[in-house]
Amino acid sequence: MNIEAVDLFCGIGGLTAGLIKSGIKVRAGYDIEPACRHGYEYNNDAAFVHKDVADVTADEIRGWYSEGAIRLLAGCAPCQPFSTYNQGKDTTLDKKWPLLYHFMRLIEDVKPELVTMENVPDVTKHKVYHDFVSKLEELGYTISANRVDCVQYGVPQTRKRHVLLASLVSKKMELIPPTHDKPVTVRDVIKGLPVLYSGKRNKEDSLHVCSQLNALNMRRIKASKPGGTWKDWPEDLVAQCHTKESGKSYGGVYGRMEWDKPAPTMTTQCFGFGNGRFGHPSQHRAISLREAAIFQTFPEDYQFFDGDFTIKSVGKMIGNAVPVRLGEIVGLSLLSIRVS
Repeated sequence: MNIEAVDLFCGIGGLTAGLIKSGIKVRAGYDIEPACRHGYEYNNDAAFVHKDVADVTADEIRGWYSEGAIRLLAGCAPCQPFSTYNQGKDTTLDKKWPLLYHFMRLIEDVKPELVTMENVPDVTKHKVYHDFVSKLEELGYTISANRVDCVQYGVPQTRKRHVLLASLVSKKMELIPPTHDKPVTVRDVIKGLPVLYSGKRNKEDSLHVCSQLNALNMRRIKASKPGGTWKDWPEDLVAQCHTKESGKSYGGVYGRMEWDKPAPTMTTQCFGFGNGRFGHPSQHRAISLREAAIFQTFPEDYQFFDGDFTIKSVGKMIGNAVPVRLGEIVGLSLLSIRVS
């Protein structure tokens, strides 16, 4: 099938790269972060449009598609308002909250033959998601919506996502079956990378760079076991917040990964040892940006920046991305449908 896509909230291009890898032509990506332009356009044969989705019109979207193409509109809106990290917080005033409604508006006006949406599993607990699904049903879409364990599709991290597919051209819509019986592990994907020291950068790969650990955190990581917690440390290394009742359950922070298991879910803070189980399994450092990108299944030659960059800025791009492999699975699923 000749499927052409427009990728809303495209970021650095994880979903776009996966769709292209599956055989779908992506015409354009939209995002509000101008820093994503270089990486998106350099790696993908698609245009980057720096624009808030609230200002995007249906005529603009329709203009990207070729005559006769089956049109796919993809919209993986930022997940922060729906994330478990925000449980107990009032996120209704978050500027990201209405983005699904803007996506819904464009679907209603453009009526693309295919739609896909990816987000955290907890998106299903919110009214905006159910309004979104109800509108698709009202417009006549066949819908498949699933909680996806990315490990089952070869993504080397314990990432669970909610993936929705919708079609006006097929009466049956579903993700392809899992492709991996055994998980892809940390060892499988990063064991061969050059040794790296805290705060250093590899001379041959500028993305293989990691944050500098201060003296206290260096002592902490040296006391950490792969898969262990801060409860393994001597008492003088334990952070004060973890001695309180509210902090005792957060065993995954300041943790090392395990060689023979998938990595934890990559986040926008995945470059920081204290932000999760982002310690290297054996080296005394946090994971590098290259390692984070590999866990997100980006190709090792994927370029994220042009010129100077900060670890924080590129880490945010990587953590916000849809894993390329998940994008490929979405594309293969859409290409497998039978047009009726």
